[in-house]
Amino acid sequence: MAFEPPQRLVRALGETAPDGDDWLEKLPAAARQAVALRELSVERVQMPGGRSSLVVLVRRPDGTPAVLKLAPPRARPEAERAALVHWAGRGAVQLLEPFTAEGVLLLERLHPDVSVRSLPEAKALLEAAGTLRRLWLEPPADEHAHVFETVAERTGRQAEAMRASAGADAEVAALVDAALAAREELLAAPPEHRLLHGTFRQSKVLAGERTPWLAVGPDPVVGECAFDLARLVRDRVEDLIASPSGAATTRRRVKRLAESLDVDQERLRGWTLFRAVESGVRALRVGRPKDAELLLEFAGWL
Repeated sequence: MAFEPPQRLVRALGETAPDGDDWLEKLPAAARQAVALRELSVERVQMPGGRSSLVVLVRRPDGTPAVLKLAPPRARPEAERAALVHWAGRGAVQLLEPFTAEGVLLLERLHPDVSVRSLPEAKALLEAAGTLRRLWLEPPADEHAHVFETVAERTGRQAEAMRASAGADAEVAALVDAALAAREELLAAPPEHRLLHGTFRQSKVLAGERTPWLAVGPDPVVGECAFDLARLVRDRVEDLIASPSGAATTRRRVKRLAESLDVDQERLRGWTLFRAVESGVRALRVGRPKDAELLLEFAGWL
């Protein structure tokens, strides 16, 4: 089988590594090797797939359905592996091979085309938040602990990129200043240490067999729960922007999610602001102006 990477993956990797690397070139051969080593039967490459990995639907030698995932080093697959080992299927997809080749994960098969986004908005937020709560464990204290970034480290890198990319637009610069100030204030408090999903949103919660909903695709980080929840606040941002009551709905969503998951509302608002501005500025930097416009308008409501 030809393991051609989906265009979505090619575009996304081009944004994160504009100078390119040889991972995509080596991907078809790496996928064939991973399949042969495990004696897997290939069904299909998942389309449109993810933005940081190749996802292949396979069956194991005994006929059990599974997912083979291949990710480049910059997607931090070893951190994903360590987090999945620590969660051990609690709220997240189960890892079927805890210790295998670098950048290759063999995972429990969920229903790849059914996420909580298929539910009505209120129900989707409720189910997603309930799934996220189950992931917030104390981080591992063993040899796996060193593979996880902290929220301070990750947002520090992002803050530097934001400063460099703010540009001459006064409105964007003002939002960047507000987001950076919020980050400084948030990090001044004693840090909370929880293992977080890192990139959680409705599309990262898929239907499963052993439990109704399970999280997939973490980019794990250690820090406070409000940081993890912040990305969920802006889910379906295009619908929020299109609604005449979008700003009020956003504020109610912050309040409702904070109360339902016992997170400080102002800290959730602050991290939501930072993450929305960071995503908006990054979208501008890589040539996605429509996405940037939505994100920065949303950030202005906070």
